[in-house]
Amino acid sequence: MRNSKETLIRPVGAPDSISRPIVTPLSTAVAFASRTPDELDAQYEGREQGFTYAREGHPNASVLAQRIDALEGVTGGIVTSSGMSAVFAALAGTLSAGDHVIGGDQLYGRSLRLMKEDLPRFGIETSLADPTDANAFAKAIRPNTKAVLVEVVSNPTLRVADMDGIAKLCALKGITLMVDNTFTTPRAYKPFENGADVVIHSVTKLLAGHSDVTLGYVAAKDAVMQKKIYDFAVTTGMTASPFDCWLAERGLATFDLRFERAQANAVSLADHLATLEGVKRVIYPLRADHPDHVRADAILGGQGCNMVSFEVEGGRAAANALARGAEGIAFAPTLGDVGTTLSHAASSSHRALTPEAREALGMTEGFFRVSVGLEESAALNAVFTQAVQAATEV
Repeated sequence: MRNSKETLIRPVGAPDSISRPIVTPLSTAVAFASRTPDELDAQYEGREQGFTYAREGHPNASVLAQRIDALEGVTGGIVTSSGMSAVFAALAGTLSAGDHVIGGDQLYGRSLRLMKEDLPRFGIETSLADPTDANAFAKAIRPNTKAVLVEVVSNPTLRVADMDGIAKLCALKGITLMVDNTFTTPRAYKPFENGADVVIHSVTKLLAGHSDVTLGYVAAKDAVMQKKIYDFAVTTGMTASPFDCWLAERGLATFDLRFERAQANAVSLADHLATLEGVKRVIYPLRADHPDHVRADAILGGQGCNMVSFEVEGGRAAANALARGAEGIAFAPTLGDVGTTLSHAASSSHRALTPEAREALGMTEGFFRVSVGLEESAALNAVFTQAVQAATEV
């Protein structure tokens, strides 16, 4: 008589082994088998650790979340399908119709759109305030204000938020402080140690670091709030790809090294750009001419991140010439790659804003953001010399 297991289409279980892999295996399983209903209950009720269905969690997402938890000094964070899904999960998972949220007025373009157009459709009131001035947030508070969303360093204008003032204000008023820590990363700033209630990342960027994954991360200090965010993410299907999580975990292993090299290159590039004819201004938090450099020194502990923004004279024609002249630099709306990338707010991240609105935020047609990578610094500076020269010749 044949063994019944030989006739099964999908045998359950992995080979027995007294050894274990030294790297996290990639697990593409959608479903996970339990032995009994009691065992399944124990997992759902938290009495046992396990996995049930990939939308509710899977091994690669859990491992990655735990790694980022350790960087941020928290437990229970979750990985989502993108940075924007993490932002939305934090807001929609904890707010209700009739609540009010204040956002920084220089948030990433899609976050601005979420604040201005999408949340109001669900009955959540929104307003924007200058994140460099805690008093502006104080003036924007309403009786129904439940949350504040800020970036420590804004995208792409690189303004440094008044984190101390905003955190004190939120604590005094009982308002949830949500901090997008994507640009600064836990290497430069620890939001939970400085009054944040929720921390958000686009893992796609510097944490993963290779422009080959799309992931987000969100963690709340309070377990009840974290459960609300988790339930919303699971219900709305913000499932992270196991393969992307696996790649991001590999990228995270070199995060500290990449951060240091990219930041050193960014300091050099910012100083170099400031010497070039045709460059109207350079924005980098640690430069003495940055409007928030004193605050940056105080809250970032001497770290400045790998982002540099600058503006050249001329309009779209000059911008096109600069992008063409930056040979070997990817002109792409992303950041945090091992290679340097160049982006143009007016045609990418903030294209939904009117020209007048972009001008008010300092994003002219000649405004560029550079995500500085790991190249040899002198070679990188030479490329930008060439690019700026091309822009001046239009």
